[in-house]
Amino acid sequence: MTTAAATAVTQLRSEALAALEAAPDQRTLDAWRVEYLGRKGKLTGVLRGLAELSIDERKAIGAAANALKIELEAAYDARTEELRHKSISEALEHGKIDITLPAHPHRRGRLHPVTQTLREFLEAFRSMGFSIVEGPEVELDYYNFEALRIPPDHPARDMWDTLWVDYEKDGRRPMLLRTHTSPAQIRIMEEHKPPIRVAVPGRAYRFEATDTTHEWMMTQVEVLAIDEGLSLAHMKGTLLGVMRRLFGSERRIRLQCSYFPFVEPGAEVAMDCFVCSGAGCATCHGSGWIEMGGAGMVHPEILENMGIDSSRYTGFAAGMGIERLAMQLYGVPDMRYFYQNDLRVLQQF
Repeated sequence: MTTAAATAVTQLRSEALAALEAAPDQRTLDAWRVEYLGRKGKLTGVLRGLAELSIDERKAIGAAANALKIELEAAYDARTEELRHKSISEALEHGKIDITLPAHPHRRGRLHPVTQTLREFLEAFRSMGFSIVEGPEVELDYYNFEALRIPPDHPARDMWDTLWVDYEKDGRRPMLLRTHTSPAQIRIMEEHKPPIRVAVPGRAYRFEATDTTHEWMMTQVEVLAIDEGLSLAHMKGTLLGVMRRLFGSERRIRLQCSYFPFVEPGAEVAMDCFVCSGAGCATCHGSGWIEMGGAGMVHPEILENMGIDSSRYTGFAAGMGIERLAMQLYGVPDMRYFYQNDLRVLQQF
């Protein structure tokens, strides 16, 4: 082997190993592989120059170059593995968790404003001796309408835009999503005899357009009291007491005559608008008042149908919309805000 050729191989080895040892990352390693072991790399150049040498020199230089190629490939693999382990160690070191540090605080959930209002409302009735019961949301037409003096051909059915689940066919009884919580009155009177004092929370559903004070799904509380000697004054005192407990004595509340088939006399319960203080605005549709629900004395015919002597017992009932109460309680101008699931709104309560 000639001295010049041997020297070139030796120098190439020293140069390649030094560059490999100095490579700081995988990107540099890839560039090193191309420079020394690639098709146009320095080691390939040595092998291509063998044609100019004698046979004996060609054999010697070729063997040395091939041995160097094997050595450099092994060194490349070893350096690659070394850098990989180094990268993992650094990641573990930098990402190490200090268990003595305090944990990240978890954001606590909270009750929906409608749920908060519902609980306060029910607690007001509970403090007056009312029991809290519930009824089904998918209801029979009998309980939702017929037993409440609203037969199939009664025009009062137009007061409730009904979502039917399974209308009557093949002898089956029609079912619907209850349009109000009043069906609970019938179910309670079927199972209990006076004295009765109950508040029934739950959702009701109506197929109607939504606006600032109307939604297709609403939360209501049905109030029913039956006993000897109950009068319209007892109903008024109960409702005013609950409203003043929630909103304070400065708010104005009115009972306005209205018609509901299952009460006589009937009334609408309304509160002065919190936005305009009765002057009239978009929230109250210019009336200055926001309707909270309907109320009245239980119709004697319903009492008799349930086996309760109407000459001895009287009762009052009321159905209140909780979303509208929440609007008043928290100063929310649009009922739809409650169900848009905007955390910027809900986190304020």
